[in-house]
Amino acid sequence: MIRFKDMVFHAKKIAAEKISRLRHIINVPKGHFAVYVGEEDKETKRFVVPIYYLKHPLFQALLRQAEDEFGIDHQRKCLTIPCAEDVFIDVTSRVNRFKFIGAKSG
Repeated sequence: MIRFKDMVFHAKKIAAEKISRLRHIINVPKGHFAVYVGEEDKETKRFVVPIYYLKHPLFQALLRQAEDEFGIDHQRKCLTIPCAEDVFIDVTSRVNRFKFIGAKSG
């Protein structure tokens, strides 16, 4: 006979597993999205970036690179950009600089 205590334990275990799988979605602030960056044979690193990046031509070039590499419907269920981490950081710093300069002159 299954005891109530055992049922609660198993329910908590299942819930914890589901939460850990969704953790990458949970920790994204409003107005941002998560992107995974890394070269082909290396481990990817997760970045959380503002949505306005999507409008910038430099970031769009990275997205086209991802589309060329993986296609529209690839195995991973997250946005992955196949470039070196330092390249991604350089692009995002340029996008930020552009937004800052645009805000000052606007």
